[in-house]
Amino acid sequence: MTDMTEQNRTGTLEGGNEPVQTRKVARRGGGDPAGRGRTTIADGVVEKIAGLAARDVVGVHAMGSGFSRTFGAVRERVPGQQKSVTRGVKAEVGEVQTALDLEIVVDYGVAIADVARAVRENVITAVERMTGLEVVEVNIAVSDVKLPEEEDEEPEQPRIQ
Repeated sequence: MTDMTEQNRTGTLEGGNEPVQTRKVARRGGGDPAGRGRTTIADGVVEKIAGLAARDVVGVHAMGSGFSRTFGAVRERVPGQQKSVTRGVKAEVGEVQTALDLEIVVDYGVAIADVARAVRENVITAVERMTGLEVVEVNIAVSDVKLPEEEDEEPEQPRIQ
């Protein structure tokens, strides 16, 4: 398709001897719509997608280090605060690629290598599908193992409310 089109081809008007000039008119919006601008994706967007995808894997008990989980649990108790889905996730986002670092806590008894492989696959699939970015690496650090008899690291309920 051309951006210019010919209108009023050279010829004569009905009953007249004067030739009509050919003029070119530019079409609006020529070209592929995908090439008409730029899309940027914030690090936080990729971190949320990756955090949710990692939590979906069986064997992942929590995300983040012990300190960040404890701090997050305290912060979530503040009225109006939501659970942080980005805890334990760090993303570096470029124009066409992204790299991710995840810190996870696994359940006792699971094969850590299998959980890490499943997390990596799930995160890559979700991030690439939703953002169109190429995931160049997903580094996973297992910071703890959740034992069955351990309680979650949330502060105790206050006695008086």
